[in-house]
Amino acid sequence: MEKHKCKWCVGDTLYEAYHDKEWGVPVYDDAKLFEFLILETFQAGLSWITILRKRENFRAAFDNFDYKKIAQYQQDKFDVLIEDAGIIRNKLKIKATISNAQAFLKIQNEFGSFSKYIWGFVEGKPIKNIRKDIKDLPATTAISDILSKDLKKRGFKFVGSTVIYAHMQATGMVNDHEIDCFRYNEV
Repeated sequence: MEKHKCKWCVGDTLYEAYHDKEWGVPVYDDAKLFEFLILETFQAGLSWITILRKRENFRAAFDNFDYKKIAQYQQDKFDVLIEDAGIIRNKLKIKATISNAQAFLKIQNEFGSFSKYIWGFVEGKPIKNIRKDIKDLPATTAISDILSKDLKKRGFKFVGSTVIYAHMQATGMVNDHEIDCFRYNEV
C-alpha cells in the first residue's frame, strides 16, 4: 500500500524524494541552513522543482555551499558564476548570495550560530501546523514577516517574507505537511 503524501510533490520522483527525506525536517546545522537559504534565494520567482533539478550544479558552483568561502568571493568568481549555465544566472541573486554569506558570518559572530539566531524566532522548536490541503498553506506568516525584516536590517537580500516562509518550511521551523501525509508525525 502506497503512503499518502502532500499533494504538491506527487508525480515527480525528485520532488517526492525531497518531500520524503528533507522537507520539513528540523535543520539546526548552520551549513545546511545556509544551503537552503541560497536555494530559496535563487528560487524567488521560479518553481522549487527548477531549483531542485539544479541543486547539484549549485553545490559545485558555490563550493559545496561553504559560506566562509562564498563570503570571500571576488569579481573573478562572480564572472565565472554568471557564465555558469548550470545555475540560475541572475546577477542580483549571485551578488546577494555573496553578501548574504557575509551577513551570515556576522550573525554567527553575534549569536554563536545562525541556527541559534533563526530558531529563536520560533522559540527553538518547530511550529506544528494543521493543514488538510495544500490550499491551506499560507505564503507568509507574522513570524516570517518579522524574520524577513530582521534579516534585511542585517544586510540580507532576496529574503522577503515569502522566501523566508519557504525556508522555514524546508528547514522544519514549521511543519506544513498535510495532516494525512505520512511525514506529518515523522517530522
